[in-house]
Amino acid sequence: MAEIVKKPIKITETILRDAHQSLIATRMTTEQMLPIIDKMDKVGYHSVECWGGATFDASLRFLKEDPWERLRKLRDGFKNTKLQMLFRGQNILGYSHYPDDVVEYFVQKSIANGIDIIRIFDCLNDLRNLETAVKAAKKEKGHAQIALSYTLGDAYTLDYWKDTARRIEEMGADSLCIKDMAGLLLPTKAEELVKALKEGTNLPIDLHTHYTSGVASMTYMKAVEAGVDIIDTAMSPLALGTSQPATEVMVEAFKGTEFDSGLDQNLLAEIADYFAPLREQYLKSGLLNPKVLGVNIKTLLYQVPGGMLSNLVSQLKEQGAEDKFNDVLKEIPRVRKDMGEPPLVTPSSQIVGTQAVMNVLMGERYKIMTKETKALLRGEYGQTVKPFNPEVQKKAIGDEKPITCRPADLLEPGLPKFEKEVAQYKQQDEDVLSYALFPQVATEFFKYREAQQTKVDPTVADKANASYPV
Repeated sequence: MAEIVKKPIKITETILRDAHQSLIATRMTTEQMLPIIDKMDKVGYHSVECWGGATFDASLRFLKEDPWERLRKLRDGFKNTKLQMLFRGQNILGYSHYPDDVVEYFVQKSIANGIDIIRIFDCLNDLRNLETAVKAAKKEKGHAQIALSYTLGDAYTLDYWKDTARRIEEMGADSLCIKDMAGLLLPTKAEELVKALKEGTNLPIDLHTHYTSGVASMTYMKAVEAGVDIIDTAMSPLALGTSQPATEVMVEAFKGTEFDSGLDQNLLAEIADYFAPLREQYLKSGLLNPKVLGVNIKTLLYQVPGGMLSNLVSQLKEQGAEDKFNDVLKEIPRVRKDMGEPPLVTPSSQIVGTQAVMNVLMGERYKIMTKETKALLRGEYGQTVKPFNPEVQKKAIGDEKPITCRPADLLEPGLPKFEKEVAQYKQQDEDVLSYALFPQVATEFFKYREAQQTKVDPTVADKANASYPV
């Protein structure tokens, strides 16, 4: 009998970032994370995703926490585990392009404060928008993982993905991620895609998906059998729904096979026991809406991410036009085609969705265009996989010459200006970056921090010191 060649599947744990971003709008606090870190550090995860994405904005805006301080505390606790973050290419963690000097400094400080693996993606899969971040990560001896924003459409053939994977390897990436943010990747398609990518690159492949459409666990099973190296999962109390498949379930599913992860279910059970009461707390407070825990098959039917669907419903409700929902769903693919068939992920999903709503409500297509639609058609976000509809583009920008270079090439260095503007509030180098990304939110946070540090009320001071040692 032939000996089984073992190929243990590696696990990236998302409960400290994407799981709570997807289910409770990124509201888990640092103090809720810290008590369980010691146990999580003993599991043997490939990595723990704990930073980036929306955590930065939410920490400053809603939790009144310094995201850099959170990262340092997590780094202190995770002595044996690699820490990972999500980085939006030239957008960093914001929603528009930043100059190269800001991108480079952000990468440098992220790694200096404790990040090992930076997952870098672009909403249009325009690889030019990833170059600066990848080079900066390599310079700082970090692991640069480039993510492909997975989507469907005529342009997105297996050859397209294979060719993109080859180019990613040539850029110097250390690994590649299939980022299926909408839960559109079906099991058989995952098998085909992984096999094609394995032909196009020698890089390790990570698969990230969401349970939104109900197929994610099956997708992982087929992908692992096809050779994927790493899967993203979340501990069961914050798994499923719009989050990831459950860590313990995937560990058990591969137990005793050549893909056995070797992770200890007893230890995982102890970690789940820690998060279970937090889940109940989130449910009681209304932070965790039971609606996001179900299966939304419309995601597959309309190829529209779940979050985008709920956003459309609220936009139509505000206008008293809920009866136009189906018209908007039919309009979305048409708008997406006019805009070069971009993947539907932040911010392109919002741009396409809002424009589709306006087209339907106005009764005339592109009678009014949002400033974001015009920016996309001007080329401010980069190059789409297919050309724009020339008539729609002309309507948006007239005779203006569209941008064909890498958009960030047109930006002046930004750090000196940000340094000057933040000088009165600055307590650490990293404050400049918080301000560069979210000037208003960061300024409010800096004022709050200062007020906490100067308060004399002992109860308030104790509370402040718990989060912000002075």
